[in-house]
Amino acid sequence: MTEFRGNRVTHEYTQTNAAPPAEVFPLLCPVRETDWVPGWQYRMIYSLSGVAEAGCVFATPNENGSETIWVVTEYDPAALRVAFVWVNPGLVTARIGISLVGNSQGTTDARICYIYTGLSDAGNREVERYNQDWFGHKMQSWEKAINHYLRTRKLLDAAAWE
Repeated sequence: MTEFRGNRVTHEYTQTNAAPPAEVFPLLCPVRETDWVPGWQYRMIYSLSGVAEAGCVFATPNENGSETIWVVTEYDPAALRVAFVWVNPGLVTARIGISLVGNSQGTTDARICYIYTGLSDAGNREVERYNQDWFGHKMQSWEKAINHYLRTRKLLDAAAWE
């Protein structure tokens, strides 16, 4: 057996969301993401409540027909913290931690941390693409979409997403 070592990259970003934390937090859920993430699709595998909760398991489709499996590893509405782990089998795993803090403008600072780890040589090559520019673009697109929803209660047009 050959030795393998996964590559790891960590990125952090703070968004400003256009509403208080009590309005933002419920949107950090696979069900509610359909309200504000253009093209978001998921398949609920396990949830007692039907929405995000600790231990919730869901899947999202990949372009090649496989699925990425997600687990909600922390869900604390009182502390305004949620965390997920996802696994794209044989390629990459990620941990996403999100904490919300209200500010004096009535908006929310959303502190987001992603830790990506390659699970194979192909996964390591994928993780190498996850550089700071790529991540910044991803976070800015997310910020644009959630803020559009918070201001209008409408889904951002898919063409405006990227």
